[in-house]
Amino acid sequence: MDYLDGLNPSQRAAVEQIEGPMMIVAGAGSGKTRVITYRVAHLIRKGVDPFNILVLTFTNKAAKEMRERIMKVVGAEAKNIWMGTFHSVFAKLLRVEATKIGYPTNFTIYDTDDSKSLIRTILKEKQLDDKLYNANFVYNRISSSKNNLISPAEYLQNEHIQAEDFSTGRGNLGEIYQMYAQRCFKAGAMDFDDLLFKTNVLLREHPEVLYKYQNKFKYLMVDEYQDTNFSQYLIVKKLAANNENICVVGDDAQSIYAFRGANIQNILNFEKDYPDLKVFKLEQNYRSTQNIVSVANSIIANNKNQLKKSVFSENEEGDKIKVSRAFSDNEEGKIVAEAIMQEQAQQRSKYHDFAILYRTNAQSRAMEEALRKLNVPYKIYGGLSFYQRKEVKDLIAYFRLTFNPNDEEAIKRVINYPRRGIGDTTIERIMIAADQYNLTMWEIICDAPKYLDSRSSTSVANFASLIQSFHVMTKTHSAYDTALHIAQHSTLLKDLYSDKSVEGLSRYENIQELLNGIKEFSEREDIEEKGLDIFMQDIALLTNDDNDKNPDADTVSLMTIHSAKGLEFDNVFVVGLEENLFPSQMSLSSRTDLEEERRLFYVAITRAGKKLSLSYATSRYRWGTLTSCEPSRFIEEIDARYLELDFKPQVKNSGDSLFDDERSAWQQKETFSKPKPASIPKTSSILPKAHVPSEGFAPSDTSGLQMGMEVEHERFGFGKVIHLEGNKPDVKATIFFKDLGQKQLLLKFAKLKIIK
Repeated sequence: MDYLDGLNPSQRAAVEQIEGPMMIVAGAGSGKTRVITYRVAHLIRKGVDPFNILVLTFTNKAAKEMRERIMKVVGAEAKNIWMGTFHSVFAKLLRVEATKIGYPTNFTIYDTDDSKSLIRTILKEKQLDDKLYNANFVYNRISSSKNNLISPAEYLQNEHIQAEDFSTGRGNLGEIYQMYAQRCFKAGAMDFDDLLFKTNVLLREHPEVLYKYQNKFKYLMVDEYQDTNFSQYLIVKKLAANNENICVVGDDAQSIYAFRGANIQNILNFEKDYPDLKVFKLEQNYRSTQNIVSVANSIIANNKNQLKKSVFSENEEGDKIKVSRAFSDNEEGKIVAEAIMQEQAQQRSKYHDFAILYRTNAQSRAMEEALRKLNVPYKIYGGLSFYQRKEVKDLIAYFRLTFNPNDEEAIKRVINYPRRGIGDTTIERIMIAADQYNLTMWEIICDAPKYLDSRSSTSVANFASLIQSFHVMTKTHSAYDTALHIAQHSTLLKDLYSDKSVEGLSRYENIQELLNGIKEFSEREDIEEKGLDIFMQDIALLTNDDNDKNPDADTVSLMTIHSAKGLEFDNVFVVGLEENLFPSQMSLSSRTDLEEERRLFYVAITRAGKKLSLSYATSRYRWGTLTSCEPSRFIEEIDARYLELDFKPQVKNSGDSLFDDERSAWQQKETFSKPKPASIPKTSSILPKAHVPSEGFAPSDTSGLQMGMEVEHERFGFGKVIHLEGNKPDVKATIFFKDLGQKQLLLKFAKLKIIK
């Protein structure tokens, strides 16, 4: 039994427990995969037939890694274990049993694109508004229903669901769901969610099938149990009902997929299903330094809804966690990129030892640009580079056409997006005419009535007029105003805004982020030419990909925190730690949502092995308006003794919050409403040095502010106005402050008191 020798006492106890229900609560970096694989190997060594073992995972990669590890212990017998993702295992089961529920055994599995295409066909047949009934939205609604085991008939009969649909003007959703299910059935097809939904139907309606698999799968193991939804939970519960030899493994502190239907209550309430449950806790973290583990513990302790455990590390104490403050997201990117370069040079680290984690995909833009400027190689993990995302490329294609209407690739990309009645046949006719008469596509488009039928030519001529109007605007408007106008009048913004799915919101945020980048570009002091065409030139150079790149090259990893689950890096940078960004503004209305955001932060922290850095910006652009940001409550929840502030510190009195001064300034901003801050533990903390406002300080009316005037700012102190620029209400003042030097402030937010 030499494979047991390398286990710690907690791990070994979990591996050696064979019979009965059990739960392994596995803290981050605690050797969870080793315990699962050794436990399966131990079952086989103890005489359990591998054909009677079912192991369910959430990724094919995890299943492959586990099987390979088991083979090293027990040999080829590991091939006989039923092991894989929920969807792959139950697709295999359905191939055998599908005829019992009316499907052929060779049923087709629809991917997401197939499903959405079918939905669009149904919408067209029913003559429904495809903006209101956006295919993404409808698909996600159907998916959510199936994951909660709500059939089309139940959907139509549920008064609450129907009332919700009608209140949003989408009273036909139930009928669409019903038609969608009928079409799939008629075509002998199941979509991704059907693989679990139909398995539940099979086990419910055919007791003999349930009995068959209860006896086949005498030992069940479920990895990442905290991420299971109701449909998955019910399958597992039914299969384990006879023997109750079920082992679930997971960490409630890493439950971060509620938006996909995951229900944390499955793991929190597991003991209610199995009163004689044995619980094993893996609490030693082998990955991270003691300081990183302590920070993670201090964060997650703020969640009320959790399984208590005491994670610890016997690794070195390690560096304190650095907190950096930037004045903008661009400066934040610069800070991170320079820190990576410095660390890489000093420690001779590999770039693949570094990861930058963010809450939303849109945040990658500033990070990418900063890394590129320093020639730091990077890779977007689990997603596309910001400028390679479809919605960003679509808007950039409009920009390209505005300055070069002969750009045929841009024409083909957006001539009918958003849809304007120019179909593939018309586009093909334009291309044929251009070739026949040796003209560009744009020349054909501009003289559409001469080459196309009257119905097609009207739509094409309107498109030509639209692009021409954009070009005219570039001569009189700023880069940002032009870009925003194009985004709005091309109706691209409206099209993205109508999609309320998780993916749709992300695409909408990405366009917002692109426009923010253009706004910042147009306000840069270090360049003279600030037209949209110059921005486009910069972007073209910035995104000139080398097709011969080695996929295994040494690169920094950029990814959302959700994508980072299960990964680990020596050096981790968690960026954008601001209220309304992280935690997300959408999470602030309930404790349940806020606790999921905190678990997401916990996951981010525990990806780090040796060094962890946190950062935030005091301002970001939101739709072209510079918005002040408050540091995230999550930073304040960390015990200050584990932190090192990357800006001037000052010891404050016990009980002061880490960011009281910045919160005070932020509270006076009026760009958006502020949620009630979380209570902060009464600990000694450190603060950036702050100006104490003079007695009776009150902001003045700055509409008549002039150069040479002396002013007082509540945080920056006393200063003198040396320059004014811009038009109301966006006048900017450059002020030289006695203690801080020169700063540029937007007067509508600055809250200045005029001294003289």
